[in-house]
Amino acid sequence: MAAAAAAAVGGQQPSQPELPASGLALDKAATAAHLKAALSRPDNRAGAEELQALLERVLSAERPLAAAAGGEDAAAAGGGGGPGAAEEEALEWCKCLLAGGGGYDEFCAAVRAYDPAALCGLVWTANFVAYRCRTCGISPCMSLCAECFHQGDHTGHDFNMFRSQAGGACDCGDSNVMRESGFCKRHQIKSSSNIPCVPKDLLMMSEFVLPRFIFCLIQYLREGYNEPAADGPSEKDLNKVLQLLEPQISFLEDLTKMGGAMRSVLTQVLTNQQNYKDLTSGLGENACVKKSHEKYLIALKSSGLTYPEEKLVYGVQEPSAGTSSLAVQGFVGATGTLGQVDSSDEDDQDGSQGLGKRKRVKLSSGTKDQSIMDVLKHKSFLEELLFWTIKYEFPQKMVTFLLNMLPDQEYKVAFTKTFVQHYAFIMKTLKKSHESDTMSNRIVHISVQLFSNEELARQVTEECQLLDIMVTVLLYMMESCLIKSELQDEENSLHVVVNCGEALLKNNTYWPLVSDFINILSHQSVAKRFLEDHGLLVTWMNFVSFFQGMNLNKRELNEHVEFESQTYYAAFAAELEACAQPMWGLLSHCKVRETQEYTRNVVRYCLEALQDWFDAINFVDEPAPNQVTFHLPLHRYYAMFLSKAVKCQELDLDSVLPDQEMLMKLMIHPLQIQASLAEIHSNMWVRNGLQIKGQAMTYVQSHFCNSMIDPDIYLLQVCASRLDPDYFISSVFERFKVVDLLTMASQHQNTVLDAEHERSMLEGALTFLVILLSLRLHLGMSDDEILRAEMVAQLCMNDRTHSSLLDLIPENPNPKSGIIPGSYSFESVLSAVADFKAPVFEPGGSMQQGMYTPKAEVWDQEFDPVMVILRTVYRRDVQSAMDRYTAFLKQSRKFPGNPWPPYKKRTSLHPSYKGLMRLLHCKTLHIVLFTLLYKILMDHQNLSEHVLCMVLYLIELGLENSAEEESDEEASVGGPERCHDSWFPGSNLVSNMRHFINYVRVRVPETAPEVKRDSPASTSSDNLGSFQSSRRPKVLQRENSGTAQVFSLVAERRKKFQEIINRSSSEANQVVRPKTSSKWSAPGSAPQLTTAILEIKESILSLLIKLHHKLSGKQNSYYPPWLDDIEILIQPEIPKYSHGDGITAVERILLKAASQSRMNKRIIEEICRKVTPPVPPKKVTAAEKKTLDKEERRQKARERQQKLLAEFASRQKSFMETAMDVDSPENDIPMEITTAEPQVSEAVYDCVICGQSGPSSEDRPTGLVVLLQASSVLGQCRDNVEPKKLPITEEEQIYPWDTCAAVHDVRLSLLQRYFKDSSCLLAVSIGWEGGVYVQTCGHTLHIDCHKSYMESLRNDQVLQGFSVDKGEFTCPLCRQFANSVLPCYPGSSVENNPWQRPSNKSIQDLVKEVEELQGRPGAFPVSISSETNLSKEMESVMKDIKNTTQKKYRDYSKTPGSPDNDFLFMYSVARTNLELELIHRGGNLCSGGASTAGKRSCLNQLFHVLALHMRLYSIDSEYNPWRKLTQLEEMNPQLGYEEQQPEVPILYHDVTSLLLIQILMMPQPLRKDHFTCIVKVLFTLLYTQALAELSVKCSEEDRSAWKHAGALKKSTCDAEKSYEVLLSFVISELSKGKLYHEEGTQECAMVNPIAWSPESMEKYLQDFCLPFLRITSLLQHHLFGDDLPSCQEEEEFSVLASCLGLLPTFYQTEHPFISASCLDWPVPAFDIITQWCFEIKSFTERHAEQGKALLIQESKWKLPHLLQLPENYNTIFQYYHRKTCSVCTKVPKDPAVCLVCGTFVCLKGLCCKQQSYCECVLHSQNCGAGTGIFLLINASVIIIIRGHRFCLWGSVYLDAHGEEDRDLRRGKPLYICKERYKVLEQQWISHTFDHINKRWGPHYNGL
Repeated sequence: MAAAAAAAVGGQQPSQPELPASGLALDKAATAAHLKAALSRPDNRAGAEELQALLERVLSAERPLAAAAGGEDAAAAGGGGGPGAAEEEALEWCKCLLAGGGGYDEFCAAVRAYDPAALCGLVWTANFVAYRCRTCGISPCMSLCAECFHQGDHTGHDFNMFRSQAGGACDCGDSNVMRESGFCKRHQIKSSSNIPCVPKDLLMMSEFVLPRFIFCLIQYLREGYNEPAADGPSEKDLNKVLQLLEPQISFLEDLTKMGGAMRSVLTQVLTNQQNYKDLTSGLGENACVKKSHEKYLIALKSSGLTYPEEKLVYGVQEPSAGTSSLAVQGFVGATGTLGQVDSSDEDDQDGSQGLGKRKRVKLSSGTKDQSIMDVLKHKSFLEELLFWTIKYEFPQKMVTFLLNMLPDQEYKVAFTKTFVQHYAFIMKTLKKSHESDTMSNRIVHISVQLFSNEELARQVTEECQLLDIMVTVLLYMMESCLIKSELQDEENSLHVVVNCGEALLKNNTYWPLVSDFINILSHQSVAKRFLEDHGLLVTWMNFVSFFQGMNLNKRELNEHVEFESQTYYAAFAAELEACAQPMWGLLSHCKVRETQEYTRNVVRYCLEALQDWFDAINFVDEPAPNQVTFHLPLHRYYAMFLSKAVKCQELDLDSVLPDQEMLMKLMIHPLQIQASLAEIHSNMWVRNGLQIKGQAMTYVQSHFCNSMIDPDIYLLQVCASRLDPDYFISSVFERFKVVDLLTMASQHQNTVLDAEHERSMLEGALTFLVILLSLRLHLGMSDDEILRAEMVAQLCMNDRTHSSLLDLIPENPNPKSGIIPGSYSFESVLSAVADFKAPVFEPGGSMQQGMYTPKAEVWDQEFDPVMVILRTVYRRDVQSAMDRYTAFLKQSRKFPGNPWPPYKKRTSLHPSYKGLMRLLHCKTLHIVLFTLLYKILMDHQNLSEHVLCMVLYLIELGLENSAEEESDEEASVGGPERCHDSWFPGSNLVSNMRHFINYVRVRVPETAPEVKRDSPASTSSDNLGSFQSSRRPKVLQRENSGTAQVFSLVAERRKKFQEIINRSSSEANQVVRPKTSSKWSAPGSAPQLTTAILEIKESILSLLIKLHHKLSGKQNSYYPPWLDDIEILIQPEIPKYSHGDGITAVERILLKAASQSRMNKRIIEEICRKVTPPVPPKKVTAAEKKTLDKEERRQKARERQQKLLAEFASRQKSFMETAMDVDSPENDIPMEITTAEPQVSEAVYDCVICGQSGPSSEDRPTGLVVLLQASSVLGQCRDNVEPKKLPITEEEQIYPWDTCAAVHDVRLSLLQRYFKDSSCLLAVSIGWEGGVYVQTCGHTLHIDCHKSYMESLRNDQVLQGFSVDKGEFTCPLCRQFANSVLPCYPGSSVENNPWQRPSNKSIQDLVKEVEELQGRPGAFPVSISSETNLSKEMESVMKDIKNTTQKKYRDYSKTPGSPDNDFLFMYSVARTNLELELIHRGGNLCSGGASTAGKRSCLNQLFHVLALHMRLYSIDSEYNPWRKLTQLEEMNPQLGYEEQQPEVPILYHDVTSLLLIQILMMPQPLRKDHFTCIVKVLFTLLYTQALAELSVKCSEEDRSAWKHAGALKKSTCDAEKSYEVLLSFVISELSKGKLYHEEGTQECAMVNPIAWSPESMEKYLQDFCLPFLRITSLLQHHLFGDDLPSCQEEEEFSVLASCLGLLPTFYQTEHPFISASCLDWPVPAFDIITQWCFEIKSFTERHAEQGKALLIQESKWKLPHLLQLPENYNTIFQYYHRKTCSVCTKVPKDPAVCLVCGTFVCLKGLCCKQQSYCECVLHSQNCGAGTGIFLLINASVIIIIRGHRFCLWGSVYLDAHGEEDRDLRRGKPLYICKERYKVLEQQWISHTFDHINKRWGPHYNGL
């Protein structure tokens, strides 16, 4: 390309003098201005030619693509400055020329001024966040960009935010797609009026320059495309070309963004045919253009397309826009020139050539339109641009450019037509593409913008035959993957189906085309054209038939299938998307009477297609055994259009139904599916693997059911209502293979079913009949009733969240149907049937969502088990619904026992379907019911309660729907029906119920008990079915013509079928093949069958009454209720009978029978008078023992489990009571201590592993199970009350310097600057950040047991979730997470005697004792020198404690590894644990006794371990702070400042740290009086610090006033206990130095505006001392077991002081309490204060400023909190999801924000990775010492990182229905749930993430 630069700078054209490069820019502008002037003249030919010549040069295509062609060209280029320079140059020229000499930016601004921005049209790509408002949308695809959405008013609308999958464009301002009320402020103005006209000269240059520019682009595209080798174009090459063209396309894209004026120029250029012809024809002398034109022709050819010039081959004129394409199709068919079609598809046929030919033959009958598939003629730039866009597989940039132009109306039309013209080509490219997913998304990105607009779609349909093109293209696409169908007749089948294993189906490659088709069918005008066009309907049915019978399953009978194919999902998806959704689209336009004609058309062609299908698979009357397909789209089309016809169009059903024979065929396959469902659930298909279960579930699953099972059941209902009922019923039982079971005999042979499957298949058959007869979804329910029934069924199975309910309710897939999710009716129905349960927390911490639960009256009246059974995917859901129903009845006291499913009244049938009820009144069903009742009563095997339940349900249905009234029942006796003593006289159930049956002849195996030889005179023969018997019926009939009539289900069915066929078939030669298939004959080994005659003498009524006795277990338990109350017959709907078990059901049925007929009533009374014979005793056969009812077994298992659990619970309880319990809520003093015994009792521990109890000893120590974790919670305390908010704008920032951790850090580094390092490390505590927190579950174990437990865990690899190598385990008893064992110190738990008697020694004596004890090294009962097991364990646990936190949180010394570091670290561990416990108690001790929620504490043990190690470092006696506190020294003014840094002055020491150092340096166990002594001494120091700080904080005047006031009282008796005196003394001592001198400006900042009163000063001093008192009291509580008293907040100080022994016991509390009265000075107060102040004085002489800062200690920290979050999640989302990463300045893919400190981090972002740690993990270590709490912006969930593990915690933002929206999938507005956030904060503060959250996984530092 570099050659261009040379050409441009000067070369071929002499008229243009050569210019130096620097002058070039200037020259461009000048040239442009000159040309513009020339073109503005009236006669502008010269100017035009000059411009053309310039453009020729600048944009010449005579260059290789970026030196791709090789060396010599590049050399010729003459230093063009690398490959990209020429393009840059060309673009610069274009910009200059467009601007006509001015600046390009000014030009842009000028053009923008003329933008009539009526439409937004912002184009976005995948993953963009957009909005959709259903309230404002006219088209379901409407979408808005965030800006337009937020500027419009959508309050209260049904909107959601979504992440674009394929990309899209903003529809704001387009009134075809959305209502104007929803437009945003910018696009509301109808603009054409107020925008001035565009001046002609502004865009004049553009009109000349752009055609050349676009042509240049096209030439590049032609040049760059090399026809791929066999394996498809290498993506690399294509991408290379596209990268080079990036700047050009971006330039065009920028032009489109200039607004309407520029877009209309571009439209002119792109659509002008003359321009195109002139530039690209390839005629003329320019060789380059010629070559490019040739490449273009080659590309066309290779795409299997022809250039129109060679059209004559086809002999087809291109159809002009008006003529129908069908005429043309016919012509194509006639010429028969189909040969060339295949050329492009040869390679797709996978070598199945023969098949391929057959496909073509099948489809050449004139359905394929040549011109649609194979001719493309480009007449404009736009058309060729689109061609190349497709060829290059839709590069994102090109797509965006083409879409950016859409706001221009003229362009929109032209582009849509072009798109349609290329539709076939798009399909071909898509099929070949390797990246079909990406390409699909890009195609839909374009098409959804074009086809969502009804006006446009209609226009294109009329002018470009859009429908013909789409249908043909779809048909053509599917043709490439057809295979021969194996359904029914494998050898001779002519039917072809799609092969679901092919990539086309597996990868859903067809979806862009199908989704376009569905989209255009949603427009009424387009759908009407489709429904009127017969040719199209034929083609479409042809297309649908490709899916009919796909994915055939064959039952494996021998061994398990080797490979489970997963193609079934592709099959279900294909049927749903390619067949069902277009069907719903069409149905939505057939809603009114006027559309009857459409339905007739569809039904007609559908039936024709079905007839063809039956012929193609050679179907006669029996389906092939052991195979099933779930895909019958033709049946479903037919069913749904029938349903619509009756429901909405008032069509007469019979006018659209076929003849009986066709109906019989139609019912076979849907019925086969229902039977197969039962077989699959009976485990008869196990050898086919899990996938067959998957199919059975998908078939009924909520997204599929209303396109699959519902139409199937409806079709069966239609067939049943029109066919002979006896035929239908016997077909059902034969299909379900239970015919042989239906015999009165106790034994039978079933030739087609194993015994273990009989029961569940019988249940399946009866359940199916119940569903068939009671379901009313398409038989008369209104839409609202359907919605209500669906909702009730789902809610009865389980409480549901709002979103799962929306998901589970089958919604017509077409969005324009009645029930749009979120529509008014959904919400109103929901509030009518359900109550909302707000989201709650369970104590375990598992979070509930907001749930809907059925109202009581719904359970009472609307619970419908039939609907539940139909809609359950998992069988357990039916059980769940029944359990919930049972619970409701128990709770509302309606029924105590185990109820049966209630019988529910049905909505009335639509008159067209009345025939369905004849099934209930046919003899066959009555015989079955009678037989089953008899078998149940006689305890035959393989019957269950479920069978009985269904039998009774059917009887009850029959009584509810009894046809004619029985007024003339007596008269009809002796009619023709009575000619034989057959089973029943008539077909009405009401009268048949009372008919007595005396004898029945049965066929039984000879071994059966019934075999008797004598035959009474009159018998009914029950040889219900079974194939063997069907050979003998005629014989039997002859023998017994007088006495019995044989009834065989199968024989009856055959007869009926043949009659119908003979009646309906005109050709006499149609032979019915007899079905004696060998597979079905009896196994040879079966015993001989003989005939026996049973004496029955029962009627259905008598069987029911006996059943009542049997169920109730009492003789004569039934007493007719009407004998007491005759009213009951008139009004039989009694609430008493609506809920109950089998007994209730029987009573209800008998009552209904009696109320419907006087005869029945009389007969029931008669039966009840006779004393019933005893029920036969139940014989348990061996077989039955084996199948001991599963329920019983389950019951027993449950009881066993309860017993075990109870036992376990009691063991655990007793353990809890005896376990070492330092701190249980009931009694804080450990239980072992009894005051009665003088001797010391040893603590006893239970080991939870070996179960032994005993004391902890040196050689076998016991330990507490503990979890050590580093914590920075303390460091997050702040000193202000106002909680910090999460930043949601750029201005808001969170600065960490007011946190506790930061303040302590500053203080330590300040001390280290001026004082001796080792002394600094004793003056403070660390561990505010990264401190080690120790917690325990309170269980103990032997340390050796623990080691073997760890070994076993290590070998057991299953238990991952924690890492055994890091020492992690779960407590063997309570399974709490832990990672170490803290050894228990042997000896008494708490020493008994010494501290109970208060010692009377003076404080001075005690001080001396303390000093001596501290000096004694290792005064421990356990000597360190002897290495015992205990000391080893203590060391190892100390190592664990150190390793818990990072090195940077342990090493603060200037000399690394100094022992002072360890010393500091150890006492700080104690400090951290005490401070955290204080926080867990709420920051004060007012609540008293109970430790945090009764948590067990391990502080006592921890102290022993720490003390043991601290004693190893003895402090030099001269540095021991104790000396400084209790002894006066000679003051040496020259304290040796010169040679080294001084010690830290005692007043700068942290008193709490001193306390811990003193206590831990003492030999353990400590005596109480020593403890008190230490506390008293330290309190004096603390008090002095308080006074000093107070003196610094107040103003100069206050100071002098106090100084004098106090000095006056100095001589009083208790001066040492008066704060005024002490304060004045401190001030006078400190003022000797320079401390108060710098009263500068900054001093004013410290002044407290309040005037100090004695009360406020007292309060100030108490507040200063309180934190110390709290920690000390806690420590005392843990060391000595003292109770913590509870108190009011205001008296906390005095209560704690007296508890600690600071207050003299005789202290009166009447007058106001004064803190100074707690002081007890071991040495004269004024002397020691002087000594302390002297240290400060000498320091402040050099550093007054720092000296003052160090005196001020911040002691009043507020409790730690997480950041405060905004109310609405959208505010967080909008700010953070576009925020750029600070490291790489890109927008991260997964942004997250830390909820502790507000830092913005990238989750998993590689850009921010440091030494293999991703940013979140790194931040969790820096901010929380290993614990991080992050809010994932794009998912709204919180993720917790704890060390090397992480877990998803859940969301604290819920929608209006109390649900989380993980990943923002639903995009509904989310609001903060304060309770949840509180729980999160609580878990953070109490360090319980590990215990409460269960699902942890390792993160491998990758988060």
